[in-house]
Amino acid sequence: MGNRFDFNGNKEQQYLGLIGENMVRKYYNMPYSFSEGFDGGHDIILNGYKIDVKTMGRTVDPQPHYANNFVAYQKELDCDILYFTSINKKTSTIFFCGWTWKNDFLNEALYFEQDAIRHRDDGTNFKILAPLYEISNKNLNEIK
Repeated sequence: MGNRFDFNGNKEQQYLGLIGENMVRKYYNMPYSFSEGFDGGHDIILNGYKIDVKTMGRTVDPQPHYANNFVAYQKELDCDILYFTSINKKTSTIFFCGWTWKNDFLNEALYFEQDAIRHRDDGTNFKILAPLYEISNKNLNEIK
């Protein structure tokens, strides 16, 4: 699938991203997209705004304190809004977590350097594979 930058996500992550994008398209009565190429930095144009849909795969339903990630390599790409979704892979359920203006996100989100160790509140941790920003669901605007 996509080979855009130093970090593209694996095939499962890219597949979940396409599902997330298309479920948002369905919600707004837009045609599905099956594009595998570079999208210019946004997935959807709605009411004149360029929207980049970001989808995380999880094994549980998202909670207000759960983080949404945005890979820093994409921060210069052309979009106005970041729209975050989460898919529970065990139940095949998608959640529309919220949205934020990209400029607000870059000013408010936490930033992690590549190779940093990220500590979760459940006591687990993992190594950051690419520089990234993250924001909690509770800090997003509600989908209306």
